[in-house]
Amino acid sequence: MENAADTTLSTVNCQSPSFEMVAKTLYGLEDVLADELKALGAKDLEIGRRMVSFTGDKELLYKTNFNCRTALRILKPIYHFKANDADIVYREVKKIPWENYMSLKTTFAIDSVINSDDFNHSKFVAYRTKDAIADYFMEKEKARPSVRVSNPDLYINIHISHNDCTISIDSSGESLHKRGYRVEQTEAPLNEVLAAGMILKTGWKGDSNFVDPMCGSGTLLIEAAMIALNIAPGVYRKEYAFEKWLDFDRDLLDRIYNDESHEREFKFKCYGSDINPSAIEIAEKNIRSAGLMKYIDLKVMPFQQYTEAPKLGIMVTNPPYGERITSRDLLGLYSMIGERIKHVFTGYKVWILSYKDECFEKIGLHPNEKIKLMNGSLECEYHCYEIFDGTNKDYKRSLNEQGKDKPTPRFNSNDHSERRFNNRSGNYSNKPDRPERRFAANHGNNDDEQDFENDLYRKRPDKMRYEENDKFYKKDKFRDKKYDHSSFKKPFKKKGKNDYGDEE
Repeated sequence: MENAADTTLSTVNCQSPSFEMVAKTLYGLEDVLADELKALGAKDLEIGRRMVSFTGDKELLYKTNFNCRTALRILKPIYHFKANDADIVYREVKKIPWENYMSLKTTFAIDSVINSDDFNHSKFVAYRTKDAIADYFMEKEKARPSVRVSNPDLYINIHISHNDCTISIDSSGESLHKRGYRVEQTEAPLNEVLAAGMILKTGWKGDSNFVDPMCGSGTLLIEAAMIALNIAPGVYRKEYAFEKWLDFDRDLLDRIYNDESHEREFKFKCYGSDINPSAIEIAEKNIRSAGLMKYIDLKVMPFQQYTEAPKLGIMVTNPPYGERITSRDLLGLYSMIGERIKHVFTGYKVWILSYKDECFEKIGLHPNEKIKLMNGSLECEYHCYEIFDGTNKDYKRSLNEQGKDKPTPRFNSNDHSERRFNNRSGNYSNKPDRPERRFAANHGNNDDEQDFENDLYRKRPDKMRYEENDKFYKKDKFRDKKYDHSSFKKPFKKKGKNDYGDEE
């Protein structure tokens, strides 16, 4: 039994110039996230399933939280070890010098994610981890820090895959997809991280017009304008979990926050429309909240009424799937989409995210590219259509005359390719991320501040209440062996959770 402990101490002091980090993302966006991290100066990048591991210093930790458009959260692993029962977990967790990360005044919560035949109950592992931390301080200080289910000072993550265990601290807190600009939403809003990833997948950086003719609450339009202007997604956000860490550097974060040197001019525009007037009203409120009204044009108009499109542009849209949003004639809708893009959006690259094969078939065009993505729990595909003048025969002849090969559809899930607020105390949501649901389950009903959610809802308008939309996969349809790099990066089969336990 003792051999199972076989520990490898890798505790990283907060003052170390470089340490290990893990950025979590949605399936299919790993390559885009890796490009973002590399551009920020990350080293030793390794792409896993729904995550990218890398190394960097404290400044990079802050920058990744503030600048990454496709990251859901940034974890800082502090200890790796092996264990095959909860008693070994208890002993190993007690070896961590917890005074480096918290004090007796620090409230904490444990998030446990288990994928192992040796551990049947994630709650019990969380209890033993909590006990180890409490006993560590009892032996040293004759007192123990308090557990706090909602909005703790320190989020602690224990991740077990088979007998490989990792203890991490979460630097983000509330999921990074919650930018802070969304004040209202339609029935099925697009996750902001997914929207940004969809746009970055196209390679568009603001060098042409951007069109979404079925824009809903405006998420794609807002993310596109932010990408075009190179506005960091963290500019609207109120706080991060690392701001409560013992080694938090306020001056460093303020310097990152106030750096506008990378922002750029956007010479084109984003155009959005929707058949639903209430959706356009909501989109306008969100765009105004983001301070981007100057760059986005909105109007109430059904897609079938499009007769012209802005010259030099790209179209990215997320039509109804017939799942949460119903359509009386879903296949007819997609047939109309195909007809309109063929006749109106010539010269465009049109990118469409959808769920059902029969919907794509009704578009009536051969995609140049297909990418697998997850929208909530739905296994979707993201298709690119290059719209050209004339017949398909003329197009092929033109390519042959230019000496180019006929474009063939390819399946690619790893293709690399008035704004700023005066301070960070804007009137945005401070609602904690959904991990507190698991923390509540792990800690039972006797922990402090169980009424935090009720207090929170009393402090902000009803219209700002919305559920986190980063739900992970109920099936493992897209599992890929190449993502199994190490124990810390192995995919999990547990339904409804991602690699580190966030509900998707």
